[in-house]
Amino acid sequence: MGTLTDDGLQVAVLAGLEEFWAEPRRWLAGERAIGQTEVILPLDDVELVPPVLPGAKVICIGLNYLKHLAEGPYASDGAPRHPTLFARWPSSLTVGGAGIPVPSDEAGVDWEGEVAAWVGETLVDATPEKALAAVVGYSVFNDVTSRRAQKLTSQWTLGKNGDRSGPLGPLVPAAEVGDLRDGLTVETRVNGTVVQQGRTDEMVYTVGDTLSLISRTLTLRPGDLLATGTPSGVGYTRTPPWLLRPGDEVEVEVERLGVLRNPIVANQARHKAPPSGASV
Repeated sequence: MGTLTDDGLQVAVLAGLEEFWAEPRRWLAGERAIGQTEVILPLDDVELVPPVLPGAKVICIGLNYLKHLAEGPYASDGAPRHPTLFARWPSSLTVGGAGIPVPSDEAGVDWEGEVAAWVGETLVDATPEKALAAVVGYSVFNDVTSRRAQKLTSQWTLGKNGDRSGPLGPLVPAAEVGDLRDGLTVETRVNGTVVQQGRTDEMVYTVGDTLSLISRTLTLRPGDLLATGTPSGVGYTRTPPWLLRPGDEVEVEVERLGVLRNPIVANQARHKAPPSGASV
């Protein structure tokens, strides 16, 4: 786990991934172990990967903005009483700048710009207030979706777990972000054209309420992630449908969290070996 230096050309190593998630608040506060020497690595010598533990739970909210619900096939059902939840595997995640491949048999992939919340404490039967207080940070997230695969069945797992289909931005401490209920702007752009605009105070299901609900059934642990859903403006509901294809570039920008930018690449890129170098 590391942070970029002020010049953006180097990475300061904070801690190993398991060490970081054992005490995330300590490391986010900038504390170091006694006698620990700061390690600085050139950015070109490292492979940037999401700071996600291999066994982390990545839980996503579907249909969390009323306008997004209204633009899709579920509009006639209205907003359900409880959030629609689905899971991603950590291996489906990637970082800004990484190429997102279009899987076999897909005409393209769809964008879904949103915010992800990082859990920093163990949660069991937590109240909404305790669950929200356990969030240690937020990141920009793009829940890139393979729509053909998603629609094959009533379950969304296949369409939501394409290789390198879930880019995450850097973790920004919760204290620097504030409450999503205050309404942070969320904007997605494709090749510079704005395709999504929303505000986080438009969410139907809040972070605290949703994490609390999840904790009633399964234990949440430090390093688990909650993706909070996307505003309206996705591509597959347009006439004609608009999907991301190789050569396109998709950007998601969230107020206080920054910009997440990724190129779309051909399916052959799925078979290439990952870049060499240290992982941070």
